[in-house]
Amino acid sequence: MSIWKKPISLEGLNATSKNTLVEHLGIVYTEFSDDSLTGTMPVDSRTHQPLGMLHGGASVVLAETLGSLAANMAVEENKYCVGLDINANHIRAMRSGQVTGTAKAIHMGATTQVWQIEITDERGRLVCTSRLTMAVLQHKGK
Repeated sequence: MSIWKKPISLEGLNATSKNTLVEHLGIVYTEFSDDSLTGTMPVDSRTHQPLGMLHGGASVVLAETLGSLAANMAVEENKYCVGLDINANHIRAMRSGQVTGTAKAIHMGATTQVWQIEITDERGRLVCTSRLTMAVLQHKGK
């Protein structure tokens, strides 16, 4: 059974990135299933830290991007979600290539959601694991 409460398509999801940090970093939504959202991000000059490795902050941007959009797609039309807390453990360094992140809900309550985001390299090895807590809010007047 699908967790999505709003219409979801890769074209629609990727359209939300226009003129944002998401587009600037080259993040692309690539897949969704009944309970997850996946996207990729290049490891290049846009996402490097000064030592030429993937910046931990870029990994956190990918994690929050996936978890936040997923959270917002998993609530009714009259609701929206905003981030409360995020943490990340950086496991493996990368200098080039592409990382893939997958967000899955581990709690979907009436007022909060918690998402686990696993970021892997092109060989499927864990690069970063992140947990994102979202507040579920109601649009005023709805």
